[in-house]
Amino acid sequence: MYHSKIAGLGYYVPENVVTNDDLSKIIDTNDEWIQERTGIQERRHITKGEDTTTSMGVKAAKIAIERSGVAAADIDFVVFATLSPDFYFPGPGVLVQRDLGLRTVGALDVRNQCSGFIYALSVADQYIKTGMYKNILVIGSEVHSTGLDMTTRGRGVSVIFGDGAGAAVLSREEDLTKGILSTHLHSEGQHAEELIVKAPGMGGRWVTDILADNNPDDESYFPYMNGQFVFKNAVVRFSEVINEGLQANNLQVSDIDMLIPHQANLRISQFIQKKFNLTDDQVYNNIQKYGNTTAASIPIALTEAWEKGKIKSGDTVVLAAFGSGFTWGSAIIKW
Repeated sequence: MYHSKIAGLGYYVPENVVTNDDLSKIIDTNDEWIQERTGIQERRHITKGEDTTTSMGVKAAKIAIERSGVAAADIDFVVFATLSPDFYFPGPGVLVQRDLGLRTVGALDVRNQCSGFIYALSVADQYIKTGMYKNILVIGSEVHSTGLDMTTRGRGVSVIFGDGAGAAVLSREEDLTKGILSTHLHSEGQHAEELIVKAPGMGGRWVTDILADNNPDDESYFPYMNGQFVFKNAVVRFSEVINEGLQANNLQVSDIDMLIPHQANLRISQFIQKKFNLTDDQVYNNIQKYGNTTAASIPIALTEAWEKGKIKSGDTVVLAAFGSGFTWGSAIIKW
């Protein structure tokens, strides 16, 4: 039995910065309204024709691989988390394998939205723990901007999301006191339709239905979110899954050196920070700059925190996420 360690981290965000004031020019909203509800000041949107979910993932992966010291030829497997694949099928995992020039290794796509990176990390961790693989590339990447209702009708959702990608290389660790100590995953599908994109979907409205109806008022292919309901569930599930991870490893809240929560809403992160009585130095948030990048949010924030020296060898790092599905999870890591 082995542990898996994070050997390298990288992230990429598009150069195109979209501020709240920029959005107020096309949507009936304003900076104060957005910041009060979400804490977001700006986000990144791709420029069409320049970036895709896959290309951003590849850019983040190249940085992570270089920092890991692992040669691309030694990557054994790819796990790619996203809700915004370039194509309905195939998923972006195989496109990364192609674009990075990797060997004909396996590529797995994870569709768990906001908790996608935690799920992907957990899958990769199990493969390494059992000895099946030695080095696994894990990516979270999202393009939201091209799929949002950028009108006043969609402002409750569209002001929240941004584009970006983060990546990690997981490698075998023989010291069982280090690396990923445990991961914890949950779902509650009875609330799936509280945060959803209904179409296109083969169980409901497929592309042929949308084209046939040609209905300008059809909102089924835009994201829908019951914001208050999601918020109330998020703060409960975040707390539960963080405590679950700590208890599984006989740790106390005081042992947390860094908490990286999914960047869903700054108010959720602040609620959790206050509930656990953590200082600003123990929690890393960057939603102010990037918005909610779903599966990319944790690896982007984790990379930034590491780059800034906020995560050091020997630190206990907690990752936690909650989102569409409803799915949620946590990972406890000894750096």
